[in-house]
Amino acid sequence: MQAQETQNEGLKRAYRLTITASDVETRIDSEVKKIAPQVRMPGFRPGKVPANLVKKMHKDSLLQEALNSSIQEGVQKTISDNKLRPATQPHVHLNDDYAPGKDAVVDFHFEILPEIKAPEVAGLKLERLTVEAEGEEIDAAIARLAENHKNFEAAAKSHKAAKGDVVVIDFEGKVDGVPFDGGKGEAMSVEIGSGQLIPGFEDQLIGVKANDSKVLNVTFPDDYGAKDLAGKAATFDIVVGEVRTLAETKLDDSLATAFGLESIDKLRELMKVQVEQELNGLTRTHMKRQLLDTLAADHDFEVPPSMVEAEFEQIWAQLEQEAAREEDPEAARKEMESERDEYRDIAVRRVRLGLLLSEIGQSNGVEVSSQEMNMLVQQAAQQYRPEDRQRFVQYLQENPMAAAQLRAPLFEDKVVDFLFDKAEISDRAVKRAELEAAIEAEPEAKPAKKAPAKKATAKKDAAKDGAEAEKPEKKAAPKKEAAEKKPAAKKAAAKK
Repeated sequence: MQAQETQNEGLKRAYRLTITASDVETRIDSEVKKIAPQVRMPGFRPGKVPANLVKKMHKDSLLQEALNSSIQEGVQKTISDNKLRPATQPHVHLNDDYAPGKDAVVDFHFEILPEIKAPEVAGLKLERLTVEAEGEEIDAAIARLAENHKNFEAAAKSHKAAKGDVVVIDFEGKVDGVPFDGGKGEAMSVEIGSGQLIPGFEDQLIGVKANDSKVLNVTFPDDYGAKDLAGKAATFDIVVGEVRTLAETKLDDSLATAFGLESIDKLRELMKVQVEQELNGLTRTHMKRQLLDTLAADHDFEVPPSMVEAEFEQIWAQLEQEAAREEDPEAARKEMESERDEYRDIAVRRVRLGLLLSEIGQSNGVEVSSQEMNMLVQQAAQQYRPEDRQRFVQYLQENPMAAAQLRAPLFEDKVVDFLFDKAEISDRAVKRAELEAAIEAEPEAKPAKKAPAKKATAKKDAAKDGAEAEKPEKKAAPKKEAAEKKPAAKKAAAKK
């Protein structure tokens, strides 16, 4: 088996591997010896089938297995002998003119990781912006909680329902005048403008009063979950029980009890803990941005093009999703295209920083323990159905690159924490607005060009720096138990 280098340009490497026919034949013979004792054939005692018959019976699979193992071994040996660190899986191609009994000529190419000199970690200087979780911060958090907690009260019987009101109805749905399964219900609460029901249903409730009767005309969406209703016109006979209007949510004990707490003081204690966690996350995000900007400014080395392309595609896909939610998606996409080069620069920066952090971690003994990795695997497996979880775990065991991707965010966080411990940090107390403005500031690598307000948010989200974007954790507000159960019949009117 011989390997000849055919390309050595920047980070690109290519080799031609020649596997002799005798090498392949030797592997086949070795495999035949392994499987012969298990082969059964009429007319022969178990395990006594001649080797030449075994080879003839399984010639195609034996040849394929011998070729695959020879190529894999040859590629790995070439990489090892040349002390290379692949950035990507090698692309392997067996020459088209190969035939059994001939030498196999294999071309393979890949990109290598650049040689990076790990920077000195001493002497880093960072500023830590802190916000106290007191007074106005707690008040603002409770106010946001109250704003999201909608409390409705019965309106006067003469009140006409408007957008934002809740209408309590009895209903019966029909297609071609015939009631359909699941189309009937009582005392169902519908918030006008919530978009929970099929198009046109809620809008036709505007103007109704308590005790009104009305026939609503709707058409089920083509992609509606119940196939027998999809795309069909229907009517709903409704009777209005009452109309409820949004009541003012008071910041007192009644708000706390709505979330299962004893008093407003207990709610303040809970919100203080959540606000502290949120503010600590924002502080860390800002410090990490400073750290990455410092590293990016001090290091400039070539990065593997394929890694950049993969990162760019990830950024671009995120931007596509953001653009689709804009008022004018086509205009948003047009602007994206005009700034494609800028986003590719961001991808280069992120790959470079990821490689740099990796080198710093390896040079300083930062590790993700097997226990931590097992926890990551188990957490990731929970996203799958129970019957698929073991298959996911097996996939990670058989695919080191997939396991490395799962490990990367935690490894990066540990490297960042290591650098924080080594840095000289000065503290400065600020208001939340100043901290958030510092986080939203454009990174050094990003051109100063400003985008329209809506697009700017999407751009900043996509341009977050590092191998993984730093996202502060926000704890969910306490959950309020449902005040009333909604009948299953609502499924008939619900948007699927």
